Amino acid sequence: MRTMCLRDCLAELLRRGGQRQGQGRFCCPAQLSLARGMTQSRSVRQRSKKKRVHALEVATERWKVLTKVLAVIDTLKKEEEHVTPLKRLEILRSQLGLTKPNKVAHFVRRSPQLFEVCRDSRGVMWAGLSPQAEALVEEEARLLEDHSRTAAEYVTRLLMISVDRRLAIDKIAHFRRDMGLPHDFKTRWVHMFPEQFRVVRLEDGDYLELVSWNPNWAVTELEKKTAALTGDANANDIASPPGELSLSFPMKFPPNFTSYYKFRGKVHHYVKKGNTEQFQKTTYLSPYAEPGGLTPGSPEFDKRAVAVMHEILNFTLEKRLVTDHLTHFRREFVMPQKLMRLLLKHYGIFYVSERGKRFSVFLTESYDGTELIEKCPLVRWKEKVLQLTSYRGRIKNLGKFAELSDSEDYLFGNDDSSGATDSILDVKSEDSDDIMDDGALADDTEMDGFEAAEQPANVEAWNLNSSARFDTSCYGGHPSYE
Repeated sequence: MRTMCLRDCLAELLRRGGQRQGQGRFCCPAQLSLARGMTQSRSVRQRSKKKRVHALEVATERWKVLTKVLAVIDTLKKEEEHVTPLKRLEILRSQLGLTKPNKVAHFVRRSPQLFEVCRDSRGVMWAGLSPQAEALVEEEARLLEDHSRTAAEYVTRLLMISVDRRLAIDKIAHFRRDMGLPHDFKTRWVHMFPEQFRVVRLEDGDYLELVSWNPNWAVTELEKKTAALTGDANANDIASPPGELSLSFPMKFPPNFTSYYKFRGKVHHYVKKGNTEQFQKTTYLSPYAEPGGLTPGSPEFDKRAVAVMHEILNFTLEKRLVTDHLTHFRREFVMPQKLMRLLLKHYGIFYVSERGKRFSVFLTESYDGTELIEKCPLVRWKEKVLQLTSYRGRIKNLGKFAELSDSEDYLFGNDDSSGATDSILDVKSEDSDDIMDDGALADDTEMDGFEAAEQPANVEAWNLNSSARFDTSCYGGHPSYE
């Protein structure tokens, strides 16, 4: 019987192939069979298209611009006298997150309050930090030093969550800026707290290993917040071993949120009320408890994974992380292989932004619109840096989810208000998938608090008009400070 069915299917495929061949197109039966057997699955972007939160997309866009600016600042900080030829920055384009066809020179010139540009006697273009940027660099060093103790606590708690009580230093380095770790994290900082962790060398690299278990730190941030709401003043001093918890995770939705949508005539639910209530009532192991015995895919396993991600996001300055950084710790933190699916499933606890090639996950409870509710000094420092760029927050069109977006045109010189005579390259989307509803983020007044920086008409005018520290009559072809 099965053989007859297979023969009938093959005959049908051959008949269709003959029809297509008569139309000038030929498909072999194997190709037709594969095409017939494939399922129509939707990508991450298609699955989350209707869940998009306008305010958090704006926050993501702002963060993307700031990340590139900070990358250039970090690069210049490593150079002698904080000065380097523009050609060197072009070579480091990929490390700076600046993709072609955009020129680094355009990027640098668009923020004259942070970067200074000059041409030496041989015609070589140089870039350096402005006096304001130098002051910000010194301020950041002081803030990082003040934040060291808190960062050491969070790193120790990461080690307490991990299965082996150790983590690769290279992996922790992914969280460096997100957790407020200093620039010399790998060389000096890891040796500053020997009572909490130590560096051990294994076959595959250097690891940070837990030295002593602090029971007072084995309390999740959710437990602390719940205790604060209930008035339990001794919640932070719990000395009992971590075990099962039965806490509900805070959920936050945008004002215009609807719990369902229609796709191909069928109703699909973003958040099923019954499933959500059941999930919130499920008891789960604390992230600091031994996860042995949990069955992957079970409700208890999934809720513990949500608790781990909730705790890690609470350790970050901006309560946001690139999802790639989380996936590096699947084994160490006992998280599911399909982590993105879990993040999207628990919409309301987390929000995933798909802007660019690297997705970001937010802790929704920590945001009020586009702004972080609780800002530490390092977050406020980043806001100062952003205010000194030419980024004004005008998002003309966020319909394309490419690595570079329209709001970054202000940093690459696509703003018509600039009087620069250099040729300006248009930033075009590399991603042709239009996955956002038209006009979803078309409001030009959303983040209009930043003023555009004025720029001289050409490089020579730049050198004459700016209060730059560069002396264009360079000694030996290298720019010197006055």
